Amino acid sequence: MGKDYLQLLSNVVNLKSDGKWNDGDPSILLPFYCFSLTAVEVKKTWEGALEYCRETHTDLTTLQSDTEQLLTLNEIRHDHITGRVWIGLRFLGDHWLWVNGDPMVYENWRQGDQEHQCPLRKRCGALTKEGHWENWDCGEELHFICY
Repeated sequence: MGKDYLQLLSNVVNLKSDGKWNDGDPSILLPFYCFSLTAVEVKKTWEGALEYCRETHTDLTTLQSDTEQLLTLNEIRHDHITGRVWIGLRFLGDHWLWVNGDPMVYENWRQGDQEHQCPLRKRCGALTKEGHWENWDCGEELHFICY
């Protein structure tokens, strides 16, 4: 093995169940997942964004942790998108759901904002560039994030 490879192995980190990073032991095999995002600079309605993501990628993104939230914010800032972007969050029945079926274990609504609890017209989820979620009118055209 090359020197660079050995140095890479000695710099392993893992994500603990509480969402914090931890120094890792490279000899221990752990489960992993990949999180690949694409910020789309074309504006579409929420339904249009969902269709686009499902046709060209996988789906509108879900945000299941602070880490995924930060990665998503970095992606939209990297692509110089201003304003809010659609995420895969939809109010159906009487609660918010991720469109890919993932359970909602993490939430990031703006503190003190109660509007999302009983939305009448704003029934689609958007991420603000400040990093909070908002319920937004599904017919508005916004940029969006696919994974």
